[in-house]
Amino acid sequence: MKVNTQSVNFNADPKLITFIQKRMDKLDLFYDKVIQSNVYLKLDNTSSKENKIFEARVHVPGDSLVVKKQCKSFEEGADMAASSLERQLKKRKQKLRPRS
Repeated sequence: MKVNTQSVNFNADPKLITFIQKRMDKLDLFYDKVIQSNVYLKLDNTSSKENKIFEARVHVPGDSLVVKKQCKSFEEGADMAASSLERQLKKRKQKLRPRS
């Protein structure tokens, strides 16, 4: 799957981008018709520790799934967003499966 990663107002580490690519590639195991995904990494200007925003938009035929998580680290946000997307993709696959 093609993953476009954009970091807003900072430069993302190549290790972080590789981690996100691997984590998003695992979504193909749950739903094989994923076209591409766009990931946005943002830093919130607050004094709290949870100031990292991870937003993922996954494009599937006829729709797109959006998940937005705010965490202490981008890795934690990627894990939480990926698990949420797994549930959404499984649900979508169940709805498309013909009933017999």
